[in-house]
Amino acid sequence: MVAWNRASVLAVAMALAGQGIVLGQTRVDPPGFARPTPAAQRVAPLPDAEWNDAHRALAQKYARYGAPDNAFKTLLRVPELADGVMPYTIYLSEDSILTPRQRELLILRAAWLGGNQTVWSRHAPRARRAGMTDADLRRLAEGGSAKGWDPLEATLLGMADQLFRNASVTNATWAELSKTFDTFRLMDAVETVNHFVVLSLIYNSYGIQPEAGAKDRIPADVPYRITVPPREPALATPRVVAPPGQGIAVGRTFGLYPTLSRAWSPRQTFILQRSPLTPRHREMLILRMGWNCQSEYEWAQHVGRVGRAREWGLEPKLIAQGPDAPGWDATEKTILRASDELYRNAVVSDGTWKTLVDLFGVPWAMSAVFTTSDYGAISRSLLTYGVPLEPGDERFPTF
Repeated sequence: MVAWNRASVLAVAMALAGQGIVLGQTRVDPPGFARPTPAAQRVAPLPDAEWNDAHRALAQKYARYGAPDNAFKTLLRVPELADGVMPYTIYLSEDSILTPRQRELLILRAAWLGGNQTVWSRHAPRARRAGMTDADLRRLAEGGSAKGWDPLEATLLGMADQLFRNASVTNATWAELSKTFDTFRLMDAVETVNHFVVLSLIYNSYGIQPEAGAKDRIPADVPYRITVPPREPALATPRVVAPPGQGIAVGRTFGLYPTLSRAWSPRQTFILQRSPLTPRHREMLILRMGWNCQSEYEWAQHVGRVGRAREWGLEPKLIAQGPDAPGWDATEKTILRASDELYRNAVVSDGTWKTLVDLFGVPWAMSAVFTTSDYGAISRSLLTYGVPLEPGDERFPTF
């Protein structure tokens, strides 16, 4: 196992530069080098007295997840966003074919990786109901190398760390999990980590606080350290083979598992159809995250037929070069910087958040944070499942 740090990343970048590959100038450091620091409250939960019929209908629709909490009430500031986030949250928390213990293992590890106390405080009691002890919760913070995990649980925790740091899972980890899990369980496991990382990032950035009276917190005395193997090259052969049919490969891959796909789709419906973002800003956020994760399938689709970036006046190579590339105005630099901060730090900085809110308002800023965070999750899924490029897709730019 290799513990990546900034020095090793710089060394790799310098070596690649010596081969004519200018990597360090276009990508930020991978995530997980420092414990994320969630913001203080930036978006207040919507008080019950301000709810209208639409808010009450959403609360009733998602009541099986429990009483409306700070997170749900904050999402209600953009009701369409709440309606996009909650179906997958409930599916992965309640309905996936993983055992309750496996779900909570992955959810809490995602919360630890993302440094989010709100997710941790909500799910630690659920983990106890699933049979975990306080000692187990501490070992969750210590990771898969801690003594006491059975081999499957240790491998699941290692998978979570790889997804967070590398945006992909090694062949050895996938093969080990495949000894116990079928394809649907593997997808449930990957999606649980990816979605709860998204929740951690957006909760961090909105400044959502744990509930009053919630006692559980991430163990503060456990060092924040992620040790994973080096990222492997992109898969040449899919691990999850999409059935033949109409539509692009990502839709057919998720469609292989209809129950999961139905819960996953509302996230994308919000981003592509209901969000207040303009197509230009949306595609900037999607493509920048795809580039940082090095998800070539996501990049190709949003340069091409899905996002049609050039139709919105975007030059993809400049997105790959990042916010400091020539040609971006101050607003566009801030939008790209927000995506970089979420990828690297798991939270949007105070200055970037304030600028976005001043320019566009709180609902826009909330939607932007969710959009780029969500496409980080999609990038991790695409890379892990090995979704292949479509015929004629445009590849990554070279420098």
